Amino acid sequence: MATLFLVRHGQASFGAANYDCLSDTGRQQARWLGEYFRERGIAFKRVVAGSLVRQQDTAMEILAGMGAGDVPVESGTPAAITARVETHLGLNEYDGEALYRSHTGGADHRAHQNADYNDYWRTFRAAYQAWTLDQLAGMPESWADFGGRIRASLAHATEGAAREDAVLVVSSGGAIGRATADLLGAPAQTAIELNLQFRNTAFCEIIAGRGTQRLLSFNSLPHLDREDRRHAITFA
Repeated sequence: MATLFLVRHGQASFGAANYDCLSDTGRQQARWLGEYFRERGIAFKRVVAGSLVRQQDTAMEILAGMGAGDVPVESGTPAAITARVETHLGLNEYDGEALYRSHTGGADHRAHQNADYNDYWRTFRAAYQAWTLDQLAGMPESWADFGGRIRASLAHATEGAAREDAVLVVSSGGAIGRATADLLGAPAQTAIELNLQFRNTAFCEIIAGRGTQRLLSFNSLPHLDREDRRHAITFA
């Protein structure tokens, strides 16, 4: 059975005009994760990420941490690890801005974040739940369609994978929350909770093969679980 490592992107720029950009901390988180994979001797058969900048850059930083572009060959000259990041739109996050606007009637989410952070998240959670109940108008996709594309993207990532292969997939918290809830046969409320507690550059291990997928681990952060790195554990 192949092992799929499903990783959330590094810390992005929450509260900024452009959220879809890794912070310096986010880049370091991803580099450390790549170093962890390298230390474990993991070689990825395939690397797939959504098209969002934070997802693509996280995948590239992981590969850099694994030594891509700086691995000595026998002649002593540097040679790149030929790991290409494949883009798959099905791994993109749900539209959080549309979710908030649909629930609030078009309110400015960034102004709400800056004015009252805790109230913003209470509002966002209520919007999220309304979406799962098909109570929001104006969303670009339904809750059911969101789940369908996530399942299809993970099936695509492991297509053709052989026993003992490792596959790296970089996505976002909402997609990972939905995927893991579905694997557990859990309700939508569980998907929301899993989304909101999933940490930046944490990963799930999913065993895939024979047309089935099983969850092996959830929200793992071994690369940050040390005294000098715990300051880098983030959720946004």
